[in-house]
Amino acid sequence: MNKQAGKTRKWVLTGMTLSLLIPTLAACNSGGSANDPDNRRTLRIGTMYGSKSDESWFRQQFTDMFEFTHSNIDIEVVPAIDYSEMQFEDQSKQQEPVDQMAKLKAIMTGSNPVDVMIINDISMLGQLVNENLLKQLDPMLKEDKMDLTEFVPTVIDGIKEQGDGFLYALTPTFQSSALYYNKKLFTARGVEFPQDGMSWDDVFNLAKRMKSGEGKDSVFGFTFNQWGAGDNFWDFQNFAAPLQLRMYDDKGETMTVNTPQWQTLWETVAQLKKDRVTPSQDDMNYEQPQGEDYRYNPFQGQLFLTGKSAMTIGDYGLINQIQQMNDNSEKLKMEKLDWDVVTIPFHIGMEGFGGNISLSQLAGVNANAANTDDAWEFIKFMNGKEWAKLKSRSTYELSARKEFVKVRDGMSYNIDAFTKMKPSPSQYFHSSIKDQELLREKPNLNLINEMGSMLFMQVMQGNKSAKDALALWQEKGNDLLQKIKNNPKGNIDDAFNGIQDINGGGISPEKRALMEAAGEAVIVN
Repeated sequence: MNKQAGKTRKWVLTGMTLSLLIPTLAACNSGGSANDPDNRRTLRIGTMYGSKSDESWFRQQFTDMFEFTHSNIDIEVVPAIDYSEMQFEDQSKQQEPVDQMAKLKAIMTGSNPVDVMIINDISMLGQLVNENLLKQLDPMLKEDKMDLTEFVPTVIDGIKEQGDGFLYALTPTFQSSALYYNKKLFTARGVEFPQDGMSWDDVFNLAKRMKSGEGKDSVFGFTFNQWGAGDNFWDFQNFAAPLQLRMYDDKGETMTVNTPQWQTLWETVAQLKKDRVTPSQDDMNYEQPQGEDYRYNPFQGQLFLTGKSAMTIGDYGLINQIQQMNDNSEKLKMEKLDWDVVTIPFHIGMEGFGGNISLSQLAGVNANAANTDDAWEFIKFMNGKEWAKLKSRSTYELSARKEFVKVRDGMSYNIDAFTKMKPSPSQYFHSSIKDQELLREKPNLNLINEMGSMLFMQVMQGNKSAKDALALWQEKGNDLLQKIKNNPKGNIDDAFNGIQDINGGGISPEKRALMEAAGEAVIVN
C-alpha cells in the first residue's frame, strides 16, 4: 500500500468514527443557546505555538467537533508564537531566546484577549496561576456537577500541584511511562518478575541478576530508555529529577553539585555501566550481518525490543512498537516479545512518587476572557465522556477519564502501572517557575548543563572519578557563573576551559590505545 492510499484509508476510517459519534455529541449539545442563530459569537482560543497560515491540525484535534455541535460559535485560533513568522527571520543573525511567558501574556491581556488558553507545558500553568491569569475551575465544576473521581487521580493531582490545591485547567489525555520487562528472559534466568512499587535499588539489584553474555551475545539487565544506551546526561537527569537536585542556587551565582548525594548518584550509574548491567554507546554499534544474511530490521538498536535488555523505562507509546514487532515477527525472523509492565521505580524516601506524567493539552479559562461562558463550555466539551470515548482510540496517549483507560483489544498487560504513581515534584532539572524565569534572563546558564554533560561522560568512560569530576564542575562552574552574570546572553568563548578530558575528549584509555594502534587520529576536544 502506498503512502497516499494509507492516508486516504486513515481519513476514511476517522470519518466513519466521527460520523458515529456526531449524533451523540450533537444530542448532548442541542438544547439552550448553543445553536441559537440569533446569538452568534466568536470564541478565541490561544495556543503556545501554531501557524495562522495553517490551522488544520489544531482544528482537527480540538475544535472541529465543538463547532459542529455549537453551530453559532465561531472559533478563532490565536498562537502566542507563530511558526510561519519565525521561519522568515534572518537566520544569519543570532536570535534572542523567545520569552514564551511574555508571548503568552500578550495574547491573554490587552484589548482583545483570548478566552481559552491551551498550555503544552505544565510548568507554564503554575506561572499563569501565580500571576492570576487563569480562572479557578472548581466553582464551575461544582455548579455543573462534574465528578472528579471519574478522572485519573494522577492527572488531577498533577494539575492541582500547580494551583496550590485548586484546578485551573483540565486535560482530556496524558502521557505516562512505566517499567517494561521481558518475561521470557526472567523465566530463563530463574529470576522473579518485577513488581509494582519497587525502588530504584530494587530494580538495579534485579538488573544485576539479569545480565549475561559477552560482546554480541550480551544481555543487559536494564536500560534507562527504550532506545538503548543510557550513558548520557539526559538519562541521568530524568532518573535524578524527582530528588530535586540543583546545579546552582536560585540566583544562578553559586554551584551546588559537589555534594555526597550528587556523588552517590553518579557513582551508581557509572558502576552499572562498568559492570555491564547497563549498556554503553559502543554496545549499540554492532553491525548487522551483510550479504545474504542481511535483513532490514526497523527495531535494530532498540535493545529491549530485540531481547538484549531485560528491563527498560518506556512511555505508553512503546506498546505500539511491541505490537508492530510481534505482528511482523515472522517477516523479521524474530521471536515475539513476551512482556509486561510495572510502575516506575521510586527513590528511597519518595515512596509513591515517580510518575513521569506529561500533560500537554491543558485548557484553562483566561481571567480576562470576554466570553467566559463559552470558554467553560468548550473545556467541558473537551473533557466530557463523549470526547474521551473518541480520544481513547489514541495509541500514544491515555484518556484522563478512568472509564476509558483500558488494555488494548487482544493484549494483556498491567495497565494500572501507567496510572498508580503520583507525579514527581519535579520532572526536569530547574523546571520551577523561578528557574524558568532565571533561564530567560540568563540563557547562558545552559552552558552549566553542557559542562556537566561533558564531565558526566568522562566519568561514564572511566576517565575521572565522580568525586573529582563533581569537584571540578563546582570549581569551573563557579567561574563560568561569574562570566554569565556579566554576560547573560552573549558568546562566552572559553566557557569550558580547563575541563577537557586529557585522555582524549571522553574516549576511554582502552579505546584510545586501540585507535592509536590502528593508526586512527584521536582528537582532543
